[in-house]
Amino acid sequence: MRSPSPARTRPRARNRMLGLAAAATALALVLSGCSTWFGATGGTSSTGQPAGSSTPTGEKVDAALQPFYGQTLAWADCGGGFQCAKAVVPLDWSEPTGDTVSLALIKQPAKGSNRLGSLFVNPGGPGVSAVDFVKDSVDFAVDPELQQQYDIVAFDPRGVGASTEVSCVTPSQMDSYLYDVIPGAHGSAQWQAAAKASATAFGAGCLSKTGALLGHVDTESTVRDFDALRAAIGDTGLNYLGYSYGTFIGAVYADMFPTKVNRLVLDGVVDPTSTGFASTLGQAKGFEGAMRAYLKDCLASSGCPFSGTVDNASKQVQTLLNAVDASPIRASDGRELGSASLLTAIFYPLYRQDSWPYLTQMVTQVKQGKADLAFQLADAYNGRNADGTYQNNQTEAFTAINCLDYPAVTDPATIAQQNTELIAASPTFGPWWTYGDIGCAAWPVPATRTPGPVSAVGAKPILVVGTTDDPATPYEDAQSVAKQLTSAQLITYVGEGHTAYNTSTCVKKIVNEYFLTGTVPASDPKCTN
Repeated sequence: MRSPSPARTRPRARNRMLGLAAAATALALVLSGCSTWFGATGGTSSTGQPAGSSTPTGEKVDAALQPFYGQTLAWADCGGGFQCAKAVVPLDWSEPTGDTVSLALIKQPAKGSNRLGSLFVNPGGPGVSAVDFVKDSVDFAVDPELQQQYDIVAFDPRGVGASTEVSCVTPSQMDSYLYDVIPGAHGSAQWQAAAKASATAFGAGCLSKTGALLGHVDTESTVRDFDALRAAIGDTGLNYLGYSYGTFIGAVYADMFPTKVNRLVLDGVVDPTSTGFASTLGQAKGFEGAMRAYLKDCLASSGCPFSGTVDNASKQVQTLLNAVDASPIRASDGRELGSASLLTAIFYPLYRQDSWPYLTQMVTQVKQGKADLAFQLADAYNGRNADGTYQNNQTEAFTAINCLDYPAVTDPATIAQQNTELIAASPTFGPWWTYGDIGCAAWPVPATRTPGPVSAVGAKPILVVGTTDDPATPYEDAQSVAKQLTSAQLITYVGEGHTAYNTSTCVKKIVNEYFLTGTVPASDPKCTN
């Protein structure tokens, strides 16, 4: 959940991950000039099943909610063996007779005859299109074994993608927001004033173009949407595979609707008890660890752009970040590379060990005074096309959702203390992650959520999957959520990278068996392969 530009808003790594978990494929596509957001591809062969209408569960709800829980979804063929539909939900669930928003859904019908129901999938974010994720990368999102017996279903959360969306700025304005080098030394009065002005203008544009929806894209509202969609699609219990921020949606759903849980897997876990700063601090530690692991590997290889010990190399990263701030490098398209964009380019390949060679290549070129590859990586992360347009509204939605979910810290003494903790936790990146609440402090609508625990008393068993060296969602979050949820079983993957289902054969086997038979390991298997 990091802002694309650490200077503008909460500097947590965007937990949209799956495309990033497929970073080896994604980066190869980036470098060939044909990148998509998710990178992974495949699995779009037609099932031959006709489109049709859903059969809602018919469960009893308040009369004002009946139009949403009882709505019939009209599935229509949308190519590649997929079916698409639209649903309607209240803008404000506390006033269900008021205005509504539209949600976009996609479904790949089960390919086999022994159908077990629907399996909802969310790739994270917040702000990532789950519809695009499934359409572009269904075999990566869900193992083909599960596709035989489940309809694979996803929807774009409110504010995101093809659903009623958050809209803020033009592409050129987005370029300025994400890539302009903020004047002044990081943290100086000049820098803070400029960062605040940029964030304030961005937020004002969001409110002007989005209207009332901007105050209703919080995670709890999405969870209420989710329950209505579950009923409308015809499932009495929810089957769900959530990645990264998608685990936040899943955990809150289980807590709010525990008796509606059937089979839930949360992979790459976001802890609902974490404050915005706690999440930032955890990610700062995670990316620091990932960078040090990369540097150790790089220093043992030929062609490494760093030298000496890992500690020496870490200081060289800091030197490079300072250097591009002092003297930005102009790319062939005229954009100037400063530390914010360079950090984005560094973080992107750190999500997966297979992508480390691209980080080596990028840093080598930056040290040679060349910025094009760094911008290619940053653009892929930000969903920017080569022609300057943007693939989707991920940045707008990411910011809007986070600023509602995490109250901003504005007390100067608290900010100073947090800055000290960040730098101590991450000497390499921490100095550039300070003052991270500027964006949400300037946001035009107030936060609506207070961080707190989840318990989901009465829910069926839930699998919580954590990777020990996950840079974006620290393993400690998985441990915490597994303790909070009364019916959870922790599944540990001992390894590098963000999420484990498509990295670990051990985790994949356990998850598949769980979805197919309901089998839950008696203890944490501590997968190593």
